[in-house]
This record gives sequence, structure tokens and C-alpha cells, in this order.
Amino acid sequence: MDRKQEHLKALGRETEYLNRYAPEVLETFENKHQGNDYWVQFNCPEFTSLCPITGQPDFAEIKIMYIPAERMVESKSLKLYLFSFRNNGDFHEDCVNIIMKDLVKLMDPKYIEVVGLFTPRGGISIYPYANYGKPGTKYEQMAEQRMLSHQVI
Repeated sequence: MDRKQEHLKALGRETEYLNRYAPEVLETFENKHQGNDYWVQFNCPEFTSLCPITGQPDFAEIKIMYIPAERMVESKSLKLYLFSFRNNGDFHEDCVNIIMKDLVKLMDPKYIEVVGLFTPRGGISIYPYANYGKPGTKYEQMAEQRMLSHQVI
């Protein structure tokens, strides 16, 4: 299928930034290499959310790494989605888990992991990590192995 026939709404159009959490902006396209296992990585070095208690901004680099199955996330829609957290109040750990779960629901990838490298506030950094492997496959085992051996540097 030609990428122009994917009916992508965000790509190539004027950008509208929403000021609320907006998972509906996420879009996918067909993975043309479904027979291959390969990594796709996104880095969002300017992620912002709000502390749900104080309302103060939290800043992070969000890293998303996944092995696609049939569908892949379109990068501009992902950017708009991540931007939609800007005025949303969630703890760091919640942000990482929400992002992972939304992307699993959207794409049903073979494997995905999300890391949040949140900048220090009050002298402490928080680096939450979440992952998922498709149940009943080698990717489920991979998720367990990577979780047990996970280290953020």
C-alpha cells in the first residue's frame, strides 16, 4: 500500500497543538517489513507534563523503543501525542506507563519499552521504565528478561 493511501491526518498538514491529553491523535501505517524483527526508536528530549499535586512542570527525555508487528506509529502523530501531556497532571511513573499502554493498544507491537529520564526536582531524578512483550511469544520472554536486567545509565 502506498503511504499516501494510509489516510494519515497529521502528516503534511498544519499542526494543531492540543492543550489536553489526546491519545486520539495517534496514527499508524502499515509495516512493510512484517517478516523482519527490527527496532524502531524515538527520542523526545523535550517532554513536559505537570505534577498532579503542585501543578509545577516536569521535564524529561522520553525514549520509546519497539519491534513492530503489522502497524507502526506515525512520528508526527506521536510528537503531537507526547506534546498533549504538557498540561496533563500525572506522576512520572504514570506518564511512562500510559504512553506504553496507549502505544500497545494502537499498534499491538511484538515488543515495546518506554523510559522516562526526568530531570531532577528537589535534588532527585526519577527514571521510570515499562515494557511489554506480546503474550505467548518469545517477545513476552524478552520483556521479562529485559525487565529483570534493566538498568538506566
